[in-house]
Amino acid sequence: MTHENPHRSGFACLVGRPNVGKSTLTNALVGQKVAIMSARPQTTRHTIRGIVQRDDAQMVLVDTPGLHRPRTLLGERLNTLVVDTLSEVDVVGFCLPADQKIGPGDRYIANQLAPLMEGRTAVPVVAIVTKADLVGRAALAEQLMAVDQLARSMDRDWSAIVPVSAQDGFQVAELTEVLVAHLPEGPDLYPGGELTDEPEETMIAELVREAALEGIRDELPHSLAVVVEEIVPREGSGDDSSGKPPLLDVRVNLFVERESQKGIIIGRGGSRLREVGSQAREGIEKLLGARIYLDLHVKVAKDWQRDPKQLQRLGF
Repeated sequence: MTHENPHRSGFACLVGRPNVGKSTLTNALVGQKVAIMSARPQTTRHTIRGIVQRDDAQMVLVDTPGLHRPRTLLGERLNTLVVDTLSEVDVVGFCLPADQKIGPGDRYIANQLAPLMEGRTAVPVVAIVTKADLVGRAALAEQLMAVDQLARSMDRDWSAIVPVSAQDGFQVAELTEVLVAHLPEGPDLYPGGELTDEPEETMIAELVREAALEGIRDELPHSLAVVVEEIVPREGSGDDSSGKPPLLDVRVNLFVERESQKGIIIGRGGSRLREVGSQAREGIEKLLGARIYLDLHVKVAKDWQRDPKQLQRLGF
């Protein structure tokens, strides 16, 4: 690496209100699925790191829960997680969807970001207009001007405004260049070849949660927590005589807040839970590189989002 082209490494954080495409964009930038995606808001609960590896740079992407006005203790803790993350990164990507007018939620986040964008220790903030494939050129141009005006209304300037589409790859490479340019010079932070530093248990829990959220009611995503109890090799499943790789028993608990929600997850005669298991199993086997038996149990943890002790027990 020449002095003219120094190697860069650091952290980039994607923020935005819930369901603006942050997880989908993380996956597109990394080139592989590391963050769960769902049409339901507030899908992401943990800080998922995806690692963009290049010859000249290593960018660690931090995909946070959506910043929002909190209504529960869980919401407050998710917001605290975002704010703590913002104080530790080298560049922030503020995601605003191309197909929706700028609203109170976007302005709330912009106001949270404004203090970061001033002073000697200012953090560069790149405005990312997501879902560009959903609108025509005229509507996209109009949204880009509105995003620019949002910064001006706070007497600030975005470091850049970049329209992207994670679905068809439009300007994903260009966005990578913009974000990498703001990273400090330095060696790789993680060993080459890694895509995420999330523990396997967290990734497994997220895959189960994604499968469970498919096609169900609006209120359930906020009420669903997933905890991996254990991952153990089944005794005698991978001995030399069989010639097969060992079978792993993966035991997972899904927690909801009310008995009625338990029925939604399980479905008639357990049909829905079997679908969840079938869908999640494929992703988990790919993640672990092994055959698994996925053992799912649905339990009620009454009003866990508002109970500090239960939040702690469920990992929040």
